[in-house]
Amino acid sequence: MIPEIGHFALILALLLALVQGIPPLIGAHRGNATLMAVARPAAQGQFLFVAIAYGCLAYSFLVNDFSVANVARNSFSQLPPVYRFAASWGSHEGSILLWALILALWTTAVTIWSRHLPEDMSARVIGVMGLVSFGFLLFILVASNPFVRLSPAPMDGSDLNPLLQDPGMVFHPPMLYMGYVGFSVAFAFAIAALLSGKMDVAWARWSRPWTAVAWVFLSIGITGGSWWAYNELGWGGWWFWDPTENASFMPWLAGTALLHSLVATEKRGAFKNWTVLLAILAFSMSLVGTFLVRSGVLSSVHAFATDPTRGIFMLAFLGVVIGGSLALFAFRAAKMPTGGSFTWFSRESLLLANNVVLVAALGAVLLGTLYPLFMDALGMGKISVGPPYFNSVFVPLITPLLFLMGVGPLARWKQASLPAMAKQLRVALAIAATTGVLVSLASGSFKPMVGFGVALAVWIVVTIYLGFAQRLKYIGGPTLPALLKIPRGFWGMQMAHLGLAWVVAGITLVSGLETERNVKMNIGDTTHLAGYDFTFQGVSPHEGPNYRAASGNVEVAAGGKQLFVLHPQKRIYNASGMPMTEAAIDYGFTRDVYVALGDELDNGAWTVRVFHKPFINWLWIGGLFLALGGVLAASDRRYRIALRAAEAPAVAPQGAQA
Repeated sequence: MIPEIGHFALILALLLALVQGIPPLIGAHRGNATLMAVARPAAQGQFLFVAIAYGCLAYSFLVNDFSVANVARNSFSQLPPVYRFAASWGSHEGSILLWALILALWTTAVTIWSRHLPEDMSARVIGVMGLVSFGFLLFILVASNPFVRLSPAPMDGSDLNPLLQDPGMVFHPPMLYMGYVGFSVAFAFAIAALLSGKMDVAWARWSRPWTAVAWVFLSIGITGGSWWAYNELGWGGWWFWDPTENASFMPWLAGTALLHSLVATEKRGAFKNWTVLLAILAFSMSLVGTFLVRSGVLSSVHAFATDPTRGIFMLAFLGVVIGGSLALFAFRAAKMPTGGSFTWFSRESLLLANNVVLVAALGAVLLGTLYPLFMDALGMGKISVGPPYFNSVFVPLITPLLFLMGVGPLARWKQASLPAMAKQLRVALAIAATTGVLVSLASGSFKPMVGFGVALAVWIVVTIYLGFAQRLKYIGGPTLPALLKIPRGFWGMQMAHLGLAWVVAGITLVSGLETERNVKMNIGDTTHLAGYDFTFQGVSPHEGPNYRAASGNVEVAAGGKQLFVLHPQKRIYNASGMPMTEAAIDYGFTRDVYVALGDELDNGAWTVRVFHKPFINWLWIGGLFLALGGVLAASDRRYRIALRAAEAPAVAPQGAQA
């Protein structure tokens, strides 16, 4: 009965999405307040029914209702409850329903916090989001129904993929989807502005905090996914340039460019075309990522062709959304007013360069992700595009961006002086270069790329200091009250830049200085790595809730003193018989010690992989600073002032009439 309730709730949600989409858009076009007023209650009702549907699916997982095909394929009676709940979004059907739920949640948030907007603008924004919801809900009901029944029902399920039985599965997909889907708000604002023909700075100011919040969620999701891969896969990697990873990284790059473009549009009325196009691009990349991950095309182009229903539907949906929005942009672009003028060297020109580099980097990632699929689809053979391509193309593209990151915030709007800027930055350049050389020499052997990466990170940090010094100079000097007067938006920008500097330093140091050994070890054997002694003391059996494991005992010492004992595991899952490696890690601020069990050999011997990972945790610390910077920027006081200022004109006429 519960699955049938969920299915019926989806049908009602589909109808409400249609009501949310079409009448408000017609009303906004005709100036009909009655039709526009339909948007908010329809959107909130749609969220209610999608939430009921998702609750029914989650309940089916929690009570082990194996008569539901989705539950039977992705759960198991011995699976811990937290993973049973997470399994509700571990399948294709569940993940698309989660997408629809989060889209409805974002839409409901817009209905609540958009009451200060002009009624026609809010109706268009909510209406556009309603049409996107309609597309996803129709896709669920036609090609991805999560409530399909099995008859007869199996006695037990096939289990959740062991790779997904990790705490990362609980938080990573929802965070990622909150970011993916959050860009639909910026997309809806851009389409609403195009439909209205009012391409002023107001829509950029309205959409900027929404974009920042979506970017924060996506940053947390990508950071968490990297941490999950590092902990779960058992060979110490943290980024693989895998198509699934690229599917989330591409909208992040587009969203980062959009955030910077929104700054120029809001402050100076510049880059209006760029900003609209980037809003379309960011959401389009979210849809492309969903298609890549959920259509089956990544596992095999030919499997996709054999069972094309889902893929064809998603391709058609992509064509309608992306093609339609680009066509509307092409129709309206020539009529957009130009923004304020600026010289070749100014903050605007540096922001423009920032956007060009980010879009070029996005293009490189997109090409490397899609090219193998095109070659396979055309029957020209299977090729692999991996880290060598991405590192050789992406890194040179992103390097000038890191340099500009230090210059841009210090430049003046409209016109800046290059000689004055060079004079201001010469000390920062000297400090960065000196630090890079010293770190390169101190790494044991001269490693110029390590020094170069560290120099870029230090360059960003020193220019952040200069930015604060410049700001404090005009508001009372370097005092605590003056620091507190600095807007959150400025703090957020510098916090995000600091986070990226931390990420760059972490990537550089761990890539250049990490060491590993893969050795055969008998009981009592010792191997040495990076000043640590690893002694293998055998394995002991361990029973988990839905697996059995051999748990290793590896003593780690340094200078003759035992420091800690690590317990890596080799697991066999009961339902699938699938083996999994569970690494054991001793975390540290400046290094991780990482041990993974390989295969059992003869006479109690095992292959053991040991890693020393310098500064790897700086990647995830930097990711958290990036997210914190986005939170501070989204909560800037000027958005609350703008909200009150927008509400004031609506009050004044009433008082005048009274």
